[in-house]
Amino acid sequence: MEAFEKGVEYFKSRRTQDQILTDIRTLKHELSHEIILLAHHYQQDEIVAIADIVGDSLKLAQEAAKIRNKKYIVFAGVHFMAESADILTPPDRVVLLPEPKAGCPLAEMADITEVESVWRTLKDQVDGKIIPVTYINSTAVIKAFVGRNGGTVCTSGNAGKIFDWALKQGDKILFLPDRYLGENTALAKGIPPELIYHLKGDMLNPVFQEDIHTAKVLLWDGYCSVHRRFKTEDVAHIRKKYPGVRVIVHPECSHDVVAQADDSGSTEKILRQVEQSKSGSVWAVGTEAHMVNRLQDMFPDKTILQLSNPGYQCVTMSMTTPEKLHHLLSELSKGHVIHQVRVKPDIARDAYTALNKMLDITG
Repeated sequence: MEAFEKGVEYFKSRRTQDQILTDIRTLKHELSHEIILLAHHYQQDEIVAIADIVGDSLKLAQEAAKIRNKKYIVFAGVHFMAESADILTPPDRVVLLPEPKAGCPLAEMADITEVESVWRTLKDQVDGKIIPVTYINSTAVIKAFVGRNGGTVCTSGNAGKIFDWALKQGDKILFLPDRYLGENTALAKGIPPELIYHLKGDMLNPVFQEDIHTAKVLLWDGYCSVHRRFKTEDVAHIRKKYPGVRVIVHPECSHDVVAQADDSGSTEKILRQVEQSKSGSVWAVGTEAHMVNRLQDMFPDKTILQLSNPGYQCVTMSMTTPEKLHHLLSELSKGHVIHQVRVKPDIARDAYTALNKMLDITG
């Protein structure tokens, strides 16, 4: 009897979820003349399945900038992504985030007060022109800081091109906030480890070591909690268990992991590499679990494995659920705008300078 009751509860739960998804599709159709739904690869499968555009941070930033005929941009992602969409679109566009508490711990590791303190000390104590570059996984105020100080933004897909540009403009790069993406990019560009400086300690009262003066790249001490968890032991274990496996990881992983992998790249690059590989290929992928599992569904003729089993999910990406998306669209259908993300005009102006420069550099 107990098993039967649990079965009934499960059926009711699934029926409710299915009805929610059906209602979302109905609402999207009714509102299709004025909304577009963007979703990051790390979103839940149900969200990705009903999105109009799916991509990584670079692709979604590019697509947001191109939107002309929709009033509402519904962003299934995290807060910094919605901020970027708001910055890159005209004032009459309205950017909505189904879960307003969906932040990014990595982005929040670069505190503007600490960054400005370090910047002042660098300008006072270190010779040469420093170009600030921030990963797109950063808050609008950090992007604005970069824009005010002659720098730009990068993504995991275009960091190499941005480093080339920055080192033509100045003598050093201050890279925010992901130390691993910065280190991996610098090493890939042929910059030796002794010219890469890791900023650590009290950032409100920074004390620099002597080798900062010869360094070419200065790295903020931030990281992605998902990608940092992958270890070289994971690579060794998967190679032993599956001889001939191809290992590809996100460049937010540590350099030790990237060095042991066959390739690294943005989520778009990972998708492209798997898609273009021959039937029967075996891949181990070091990135967020939702995307890895989805790759197996997309390419059933190939074997797609989590680099570490079980894989790691991005908790804040998972906060966007069908229920929350349904609530937002339902309110919008009644004329109620909720969970709008709006960047203050002065911040948006300088952040736009930084973001637009990235798009100009990389296309």
